[in-house]
Amino acid sequence: MRHRTALTAVGAFGVAAAAATPALADSFDRKDGKGKPKQPAFVRGADISTLPKNEDNGAVYYAADGTENDAVSILAASGLGCIRLKVWVDPADGYNTKTQVVDMASRAKAAGMDVMIDFHYSDFWCDPGQQAKPAAWANLDFSGLMTAVYDHTADVLGAVVAAGVDPSHVQVGNETNGGFLWPDGRYDQLDQMAQLMTSGSNAVRDTAPGAEVLLHLAEGGNNDVFRWFFDAALDRDVPFDAIGASYYPYWHGALSGLESNLGDMASRYGKPIYVVETAYPFTTEDADGHENVMYDAEPVSGYPSTPDGQSAMLTTVADVVKAVPNGLGRGLFWWEAAWTGVEGSGWDPTDPSAGNAWENQALFDFDGKALPSLKTLGTL
Repeated sequence: MRHRTALTAVGAFGVAAAAATPALADSFDRKDGKGKPKQPAFVRGADISTLPKNEDNGAVYYAADGTENDAVSILAASGLGCIRLKVWVDPADGYNTKTQVVDMASRAKAAGMDVMIDFHYSDFWCDPGQQAKPAAWANLDFSGLMTAVYDHTADVLGAVVAAGVDPSHVQVGNETNGGFLWPDGRYDQLDQMAQLMTSGSNAVRDTAPGAEVLLHLAEGGNNDVFRWFFDAALDRDVPFDAIGASYYPYWHGALSGLESNLGDMASRYGKPIYVVETAYPFTTEDADGHENVMYDAEPVSGYPSTPDGQSAMLTTVADVVKAVPNGLGRGLFWWEAAWTGVEGSGWDPTDPSAGNAWENQALFDFDGKALPSLKTLGTL
């Protein structure tokens, strides 16, 4: 996902080991007392990539009882088992780089949580509408680009592992409906796209062998796009373990579409499935004077933009994921759960004055206090 007031809505191109940490161990198959396989635990997670920038600009967080605490500790105490962190190569503001990812991964482990690393392979937001190569890679030939993907992936993961954290999941690309690393790995260059993804996946296998490799698409209810992409990836032998989907209920179609698509993915490919991005507003109000991406009082019928409405939508989406056949619906992540409205912590890394268009969809209110939806997520 990215800031939607500066980009059209997603869809422009419509076309794992268990001993690493207690939380990771719970996320994979085990035997029950009778020797029968147990179902993997449902992963309850949140993307908190912007948290370091928020904290550096003065953000303060409180538990539901009003006690001030570290945001990561609040998430863990609420029952979350995993955090998701995006990685950029060389962003203008210096955030979401290897340094912050290593620090955040270490904080997550100290709090008893696992970590999903989300590689964008860019200096900026990546989604179906744009997948720009990092500036430092702009003039590389295809062979050089393959090497850069491998080296960057291995470098970041190697630093995370060296810090004592074994990632539970790694995404090779973010919302890659139209491919990634344009133009070389764009949707109309499927062979090259597959080779680049394979390079990233191989780096994960070599550097963090216990991690599940995910490929991630937006538009979680769009079965045509999901079939097209994953058929293409498998036809070209891209190595991956699981499917990631973004599903924003007000952009990505009816919940029935999500249910149908995830069910088809399970039966067609037999791989674990995660909704790695979802969100919903808890208010129509704005905290920082910057236009939000969603102001509707009831973006989806029956689910108002209130704390209760936010919790209800979260529960509904989670129920869809949990109902995926054969126990393949493995988890759900709330996108940018701690991105509250703080001056200086805007969406654009090139513009310090850019605001936050997302604070009314966080899991903390405008005062930084945990919303009921955070407890809902932690107890799914």
